[in-house]
Amino acid sequence: MTGFGSRESSAPDAAAAALASMAGIAAATASFAWARRSNWSIQRTDVEVASPRLPQAFDRMRIIHVSDLHNAEFGPGNARLLNAIRRAAPDVIFITGDLVDSRQTRAEVAVRFVAAAARIASVYYVPGNHESRLDEYPQIEASLKRVGATVLANRSVCLARDGECVRVAGVMDPAFTAPHARGLAASVMEGNLSRALQSAGDGGRAFTLLLTHRPELLPVYAGCHIDVAFAGHAHGGQVRVPGVGGLFAPSQGVLPKVAEGVHVLGQTQLVVSRGLGPSVVPMRVNNRPELVVVDLRSA
Repeated sequence: MTGFGSRESSAPDAAAAALASMAGIAAATASFAWARRSNWSIQRTDVEVASPRLPQAFDRMRIIHVSDLHNAEFGPGNARLLNAIRRAAPDVIFITGDLVDSRQTRAEVAVRFVAAAARIASVYYVPGNHESRLDEYPQIEASLKRVGATVLANRSVCLARDGECVRVAGVMDPAFTAPHARGLAASVMEGNLSRALQSAGDGGRAFTLLLTHRPELLPVYAGCHIDVAFAGHAHGGQVRVPGVGGLFAPSQGVLPKVAEGVHVLGQTQLVVSRGLGPSVVPMRVNNRPELVVVDLRSA
């Protein structure tokens, strides 16, 4: 009887074990799907930025803001990313640094992406801190120019429409000048921005769009009376907790204040992208890759 009892009691144990295994597999599958969505499902964020200083000719100008690609590929040849850009029908495309990753540099990914993007709309680019670490950056920059990007290395260009002009300025990342002196970032940026604005030769009167990598330097941009700045670098805080936000961002540390969205200081509006690719931390948590679509409005 003991033997029969032993066999009978093993049946529910086996069933429980099977159910536990199935639950574990289901949980693992759900976790994988969630992680994949967090890291490879592009989220489009639409933003409207209004300013009374924007010339009427540029009302409803549409800008695609790409940042921190870090060699990521969304489908073969970045087809999914390019299709998302194409569907948005932008007037211009701004790329605000870290197009490549300094740890796993595959410049060909960046060059192919920019070449394809430039067939959709005009591309304007500034490098980030990752580009600053690369001895081969001059060659990468030359390749980007060759395939159609306008590289704004501490300089400005004029976008003309119906006899009116909007200035597009771009600055090099401070790490190109002071790679190991974080305390100098603001002063280096002030110098870079001053050179960029002086190159326009318009006396600083034009409505100005700024491409920069660093969101935490918003006080510098506001001090130079930038109208709208575009930045990345913060990766949205990498790990995002509901009700809290991002947990950590480079150059800002724990609980960063300027990691995504639109921030205003004085007359300056700053559009921060959460970026597209991973970097030092290879996993984005509750923080999908972001493609920002900005519509300018004459308020």
